[in-house]
Amino acid sequence: MKTVRIVIQRLIALALVMLGVSLVSQSSWAGTQLWDFEKDVKDWKVANGDWKIEGGFYKETSGAVPAMHSLIGEDNWDDYVVEAKIRLDQGNWAGLVFRAQSEFEYYIYYMNVPDNKSELWRHTKPAFDSRANISQIPAVDVKIANNEWLNVKVVAQGKTLQLWINGKLQHEDTDDAYPAGQIGAWVWDTGASFDDVKVSGAGIAGSVTPVQPKGKLATSWGKIKGNY
Repeated sequence: MKTVRIVIQRLIALALVMLGVSLVSQSSWAGTQLWDFEKDVKDWKVANGDWKIEGGFYKETSGAVPAMHSLIGEDNWDDYVVEAKIRLDQGNWAGLVFRAQSEFEYYIYYMNVPDNKSELWRHTKPAFDSRANISQIPAVDVKIANNEWLNVKVVAQGKTLQLWINGKLQHEDTDDAYPAGQIGAWVWDTGASFDDVKVSGAGIAGSVTPVQPKGKLATSWGKIKGNY
């Protein structure tokens, strides 16, 4: 019985090591990037407008039109989840850019305060106001209002686009004009605050904690082999 118990324990340990190998392998291609705006954001590229950090939030301070936006990320980011806390301090329209191919070509999912709805648009060349509407979405179990923090999320998987506010699915749509691209913050004639912008998914690097050999996979694997 003792011998059987030892064999079972070693098999369990081996299974745990193999699971760890799988997780580390996945971490090489899947990750998360987060911007909490507690420090400078030199990696964000302003397309238009006057964007800066104030009080730990990312803001556009000119209040100009149209489509003031700032971008971050890679052109080849394809399937991912992007989310942020957004507060419309004054004005009516602010939201999240995703799958941006250029400063003119991108999707925008934004909040519409006066109509208590959200909207999905596709921006195109040649100008900042060249765009086509995809969906007008009456608010589902949320109130879109000024001076209220909203947790806004877009899940982009292939041509399927899921749109969320405060954990409530607002709408699911399909569009394949832009299969990949950057993310960003966006306002139109509006003062808004952005915080905790996060993107996660396959091919997103930047936050995966490396595994140290000491006490980790290599050491554990060596110990297990030595016990057989």
